[in-house]
Amino acid sequence: MLIGGIDPSWKDMSRYVVHFAKEGVSGTAYDNAISILYQRRIAAANAFGAGRKLAPARRSVCFSEVPLHHLKRLADVRGPHGIGFRKEFIVERGGGPILYAYKETSQAQAINEMVQAAAHDPNSPVWRVAPFVDLPGTYGSSTYLYEWEREWRHVGNLDFLVTDPTFLIIPESHHEAARDFFHSAKIENIGPSYECPFIDPYWGEERIVAALHK
Repeated sequence: MLIGGIDPSWKDMSRYVVHFAKEGVSGTAYDNAISILYQRRIAAANAFGAGRKLAPARRSVCFSEVPLHHLKRLADVRGPHGIGFRKEFIVERGGGPILYAYKETSQAQAINEMVQAAAHDPNSPVWRVAPFVDLPGTYGSSTYLYEWEREWRHVGNLDFLVTDPTFLIIPESHHEAARDFFHSAKIENIGPSYECPFIDPYWGEERIVAALHK
């Protein structure tokens, strides 16, 4: 699958997408990160995109292609636990970057007309596109403007093998314990063992690059 090339000197782009576990009704961000790694599945919990409140809307998993040396932006909001994949992995499974059609623009009007026309037709092809189109703007008392997240999505649950993640996002203070845990899981055959690099979302670029090439 073709993914555009990225010159190493382009510090504003990334070869990777990341998913951060966040706190929810099922537990803390840490608990949810452990669940993802144990089940080898990121569950699609919510519908996103155009027509997300209509019946045929499909649930999705969200990612970000924020450059790795700027992961702090996401960690400050969601917490320091996550998982990273190469973009090719997501595209090969039907995922990709989303489009921003700003509220009240002709693009937003067009996608809204399409999803409304297909509100009672779950087989309409528009529902394969709608999750990848967000409509930023102000809605009532809330303002939705999150383009800085550089969001990608995958429709439905994302299942993966232990060898699929390129790296795990873990606070540095937990790296040694995590390595010991995964080593024990492998030796005792009691669960998945991740041998990919660990990175701390608050590290600078040099440390992240060094960890990924270790």
